[in-house]
Amino acid sequence: MIQKNRKTFACILILLFGCVLFYSGTDGFQAFTAETARVNQLIEEKPTFPDVTFEDSEGRTYPISEFQDKYIFITFLYTSCTTVCPQLEMNMAQVYEQIPQEYIGKDIVFLSISFDPSRDDPSTLSKYRTFFGADGETWRMARISNETELQTLLDEFGVIVIPDGRGNFAHNSAFYLVDPNGLLMDVMDYREIDEAATKVISILDNEKGE
Repeated sequence: MIQKNRKTFACILILLFGCVLFYSGTDGFQAFTAETARVNQLIEEKPTFPDVTFEDSEGRTYPISEFQDKYIFITFLYTSCTTVCPQLEMNMAQVYEQIPQEYIGKDIVFLSISFDPSRDDPSTLSKYRTFFGADGETWRMARISNETELQTLLDEFGVIVIPDGRGNFAHNSAFYLVDPNGLLMDVMDYREIDEAATKVISILDNEKGE
């Protein structure tokens, strides 16, 4: 009987120890993967969009202050991508379509940022945007030509981009929402289209009601 109790106690102790390790290793059960932990940290820290210069599909150049006092719904991509990027932008188009027209361009703009500036010049971006119905104004596609500025933005927003040496990149994908003060407000699963649209509409409605 004593031996049995000892085994039971040992099993309970091991289980509790495992739970403690799991809890501490997953940010309190909220992060089950490294990506989830990364997103949770970004949302908590709310990094500021750094000072960068965009060149968009129309050949215009401007700083992030171009979108001052507006929410910015953002994706990161490269146009040569044949895997996740087209799906990412198609999903973004569906979010765009769900936002009430009264908010589009006035309270929120959509921005797709290329992390492959050497190939994604304005003419390439101009052609690419037509595949998804981006109008080049309320939904813009742009590159950041300055490599230091681009890397600073990727680092600040936790965007992982790894070249494979053959012209392609391994990268993570998400929807990013920046608030009118230039702070990263949320990072959303790009596969959850309706959830992202509902969240953005709720934010815009609350803003209007204040």
